[in-house]
Amino acid sequence: MMDPGKMDYLVVFEKPMKVPDGHGGRTDGWGDPVTADASFRFLRGGETVQASRLSGRQPVVVTVYDNSQTRAVRPSWRMRDARSGEIYNVRSGPVPTDDRQYLEFTAEGGVAV
Repeated sequence: MMDPGKMDYLVVFEKPMKVPDGHGGRTDGWGDPVTADASFRFLRGGETVQASRLSGRQPVVVTVYDNSQTRAVRPSWRMRDARSGEIYNVRSGPVPTDDRQYLEFTAEGGVAV
């Protein structure tokens, strides 16, 4: 079970969609944001993680409360740290934790979105 005090990040999940371009047309963009309190666990371990970090990418496991909005997030979405503005690609998830109160996503920062 996670200590709620560790949910010290605020993240915004956004899905890819067509958005108005201001000239009557539509362009590729991001929308339908889902905001959630989150906990970050930065990965430091194995050879693949080390290689990612050396190339400027930062893999992270993000834990959020399980609800209907966060269950809708898919790997095609992106995640933004609401405080720092850093963008992460969602790589996998949602995966429920053993107690089914939270969902975990694997995300990667430092990559082109």
